[in-house]
Amino acid sequence: ALEGGAERPAEVDWSMPGRLAWRGAIHPVVAVVDEICAIFRDLGFTRVTGPEAETEDYNFTKLNMPLDHPAADEHDTFYLGPGILLRTHTSPMQARTMERYQPPIRIVVPGLAYRRDAFDPSHSPVFEQIEGLVVDEAVSFVDFKAAIDYFVKRFFSPDTAVRFRPSFFPFTEPSAEVDVQCQICKGSGCATCKQTGFLEIMGAGMVHPAVFDSCGIDSERYTGYAFGMGPDRIAMLRHGIPDIRLLFENDMRFLSQFAE
Repeated sequence: ALEGGAERPAEVDWSMPGRLAWRGAIHPVVAVVDEICAIFRDLGFTRVTGPEAETEDYNFTKLNMPLDHPAADEHDTFYLGPGILLRTHTSPMQARTMERYQPPIRIVVPGLAYRRDAFDPSHSPVFEQIEGLVVDEAVSFVDFKAAIDYFVKRFFSPDTAVRFRPSFFPFTEPSAEVDVQCQICKGSGCATCKQTGFLEIMGAGMVHPAVFDSCGIDSERYTGYAFGMGPDRIAMLRHGIPDIRLLFENDMRFLSQFAE
């Protein structure tokens, strides 16, 4: 070899194990978010996004939640400074949209939300949420039920049972929680659904008139419904994932199962 030239590479040891080349794929939660938004797009919804750093006004006050509400406490909310916080839900986009546009309104809002929750098999301090909002004349709870029933049967299967339970949320009246048939046991009862045969996927209801009034919408003329669902839980339900922490650990051995 010429002086100063490159040295001859060492012989390749063909007995050594090779490096595994992981193939990239869409994260299962991202895939679920995109699919959910696509279903609602077919129902005439527009996909919008909003800021993750919010004001107390948009996160609480405009949604009929006074600042002495337990959800506004520092034990539950990440505050960045006086009056500024990491949004605890994607619901602030309800107020921002209604302030900017007049009805008819039909939107879905995917995005991250933050709460001071323990990081355990069923909770995370950061999680995905999809907000939905419909505002128009003569919108009723029947319209809401029809839209959600269509979504569930399109996303899961045509024979998936849907259950609406009365509930309470400050920004909706009446309010409901929506359960779907457990996809793991198919309704027979298991540890995941706590032997009930159903799992909750969203909270929802008819928009409270006080929310309309705070956003400049005529509550005598318009009605509407809103919902908030958790794509993390829906992804776990669809794929039989027992622990939400698996979705955040970036373990390629786990994520590679969802590569097409």
